[in-house]
Amino acid sequence: MPNLTPTDAVAAVRNPLAFVAARWTPQPRTIRRAALAALVMSVVIVVTGGAVRLTGSGLGCPTWPKCTADSLTATSAMGFHGAIEFGNRMLTYVLCAAVGWAIVAARSEKPYRRSLTRLGWAQFWVVMGNAVLGGVVVLVGLNPYTVAAHFLLSSALITVATVMWQRTRESDAAPKPLVGKSVQQLVWFLVAASVLLIAVGTVVTGSGPHAGDSSEVERMPLDWETVSKLHAVLAWIVVTLTFALWFVLKAVDAPKGPLDRTRDLFLVLLAQGVIGYVQYFTNLPEALVALHMLGSGLVWIAVLRVLLSLRERPGTPEAGLPDPTAEATVATAA
Repeated sequence: MPNLTPTDAVAAVRNPLAFVAARWTPQPRTIRRAALAALVMSVVIVVTGGAVRLTGSGLGCPTWPKCTADSLTATSAMGFHGAIEFGNRMLTYVLCAAVGWAIVAARSEKPYRRSLTRLGWAQFWVVMGNAVLGGVVVLVGLNPYTVAAHFLLSSALITVATVMWQRTRESDAAPKPLVGKSVQQLVWFLVAASVLLIAVGTVVTGSGPHAGDSSEVERMPLDWETVSKLHAVLAWIVVTLTFALWFVLKAVDAPKGPLDRTRDLFLVLLAQGVIGYVQYFTNLPEALVALHMLGSGLVWIAVLRVLLSLRERPGTPEAGLPDPTAEATVATAA
């Protein structure tokens, strides 16, 4: 790193990303790892948020943005619950660091790819919005509707992080479909059913026994068992659609990518289904509920990977431009 001049220092203050990009060119694997780190942390923050609820620590810090009216951090008098809630708040900074690393790495790539940088910034603003919403959740005493919105916004973060991770391995060429319209429509039905499954899952949480705190917390005025059965029906619909999709892909002799991603989704769904039924018949032990929340994130990532596998972008991400040889191969296959 050369010695910094006063002009360099001013430039670094005015536009730190451009300053770093002018002096650092990351390897393609570094960019992929940065995007993957942001994705992993987006799932981790969901699981730790679930741990806050499952341990009854949702109001361990009774206010926001401070932990108490007089302290920014948890105090020893607040005990276990205060430490859990404040620890989850601190993990938000780790998530911000991971997203920040992804933004810096994407901005420093040569040639510059605006699409990647935009995806990184989209993650940042979703994180900021969800942090504020998390504060609202505390201020309204763990209202179940705000808790559900908090989880759904976390799922939106996972969506953007997954897309960015995928895009780090692709060029910026125009996408070319690998399957026909009918298969694409089937996958969109699968995506819609998965969104509905996740949304109903938040209703199960909002009407279920794990309220997030030992005090009297408002719950959704719905019968928990009825909503749980609806959730199970939707899960079977998603499994059936996935099973049907795999056979359709086989029938149309689809490329290996969509087949592999559909197989992965099916296996994740089976594991998630086993956990779901075991937790239901064992009165929702906290450890299994936490695993189910992890599974929810993994299922959604697997669904998105199926959707993203239906097209390809000829070329390499390093070049950012189509590879004529690969483009000719695709055209010949078509």
